[in-house]
Amino acid sequence: MWRGRRGLLRPSGCGVEELRCRRREREAALRKARREQQLVSKRLLRDEATEEAEEGCVVVILGEAQIQEFLRLAQRGIEEKERERALVSLRRGLQHPETQETFIRLEGSIRTLVGLLTSNQALLQLEAARCLHELSHSEQSAVAEACLPATSYLLTYLSGHSSDFIELCLYTLGNLIVESEAVRRQLLPQGIVPALAACIQSPHLTVLEALGYALSQLLQAKEAPEKIIPLVLGSTLPQHILQLLQPGPKLNLGVAVEFAWCLHYIICSQVNNALLITQGALTTLGLLLLDLAAAVQRTEDAGLELLVCPVVRCLSNLLTEAAAETVGEPMHLQDERVLAALFILLQFFLHKQPSLLPEGLWLLNNLTANSPSFCTSLISLDLIEPLLHLLSVSNVVSVLVLTVLCNVAEKGPAYCQHLWPGLLLPTLLDTLALSDTEVVGQSLELLQLLFLYQPGAAQAFLQQSGLQALQRHEEVAQLQDRVHALQQTALHG
Repeated sequence: MWRGRRGLLRPSGCGVEELRCRRREREAALRKARREQQLVSKRLLRDEATEEAEEGCVVVILGEAQIQEFLRLAQRGIEEKERERALVSLRRGLQHPETQETFIRLEGSIRTLVGLLTSNQALLQLEAARCLHELSHSEQSAVAEACLPATSYLLTYLSGHSSDFIELCLYTLGNLIVESEAVRRQLLPQGIVPALAACIQSPHLTVLEALGYALSQLLQAKEAPEKIIPLVLGSTLPQHILQLLQPGPKLNLGVAVEFAWCLHYIICSQVNNALLITQGALTTLGLLLLDLAAAVQRTEDAGLELLVCPVVRCLSNLLTEAAAETVGEPMHLQDERVLAALFILLQFFLHKQPSLLPEGLWLLNNLTANSPSFCTSLISLDLIEPLLHLLSVSNVVSVLVLTVLCNVAEKGPAYCQHLWPGLLLPTLLDTLALSDTEVVGQSLELLQLLFLYQPGAAQAFLQQSGLQALQRHEEVAQLQDRVHALQQTALHG
């Protein structure tokens, strides 16, 4: 693998600008990978009281005759309770994939269910909606396609008065949206975006959480950047989303998590991030980051990382936008506060969710990439040493830590003086002894920056290391040549 990088790591004549360019290329590739890591999922909403009442009942797979009988009773039963019981039995049977497949094969089954959904009897409407919800949770795309006739009515009922019914409709729509392009094609011209924008003003937290889920599913569609996100950005949804992410006593974790992911998908589309920045997204997210850092210090709530992750991703991606540089002070916050909060979260990740460490370090990379003030704060707050301690976590983390250190070193001699030698010298010796070529390559780039700005660093490094770390690699000759060439570059300009 190292051989493939030789052409990129030319020590002679390789200056700071070229190093910066190479890092930015890798960062662009990483951002692309992060944009493609979506969280498509389905949710199953079941009433706890109903589940407890039905506990102990055996859920059986229904055949065609049983399904037809339940539909007949639900449609033409003598008493409303009898009709409701038939739908309850049908709903419980639809929890089985086999029953779902049988149901959609029966001619007129969906039409009958839609008729019950649109009836004037609230209990029958609710049970019919629950049957559709069970169908929407199917992993078979054909089942979602079969539910297409019901989606227009589900959309209409979002403007109803029952928060429970609206919540159920939202989760059902969210499940169907992600599964079927045909469903999305039908709902977009029928006004699903304005309908969701109206729902976001609901005072009910359960409705807002369900709305966040449905919207996040819609935003992850393959056609979202071209057909959906422009509509969302043209609505009132972004402003309301940012309001729901405002830190304070009214912030609800479940609601905030859903809408933070919605914001993440919008930002990743790169349709119009400048608009979000002008609407205060950086400030809102920055304040929320501070609030989350304070929260993880005073609580053991394991759910906080569910919000920290999308917030950190949103900030990271927004900071890559050119418009972010015109805002003035990043996020309108002091550099020290942002960095202190971020390092609190990094410690939280290290102990609670180590898999999220790269997310925090990616944000730190974007903060320090073009900002001397953030690099200054990193040094003045004595955060270099805790950063170096993260090098032992994993190779992925090591590359990001070394990239941040490169951001600091490339700012010039004054910054390099604070990095070298200290703990950095033995740390780099350790990283050069690793077998991972990405880590070694990033270590060499950091060394090159140090050698450029610290003329005595190359000689000190060679004297202390004795080239022992370099000799552990298969391509020792090439690596030695690089170090000697770096030394010559530093000594002769």
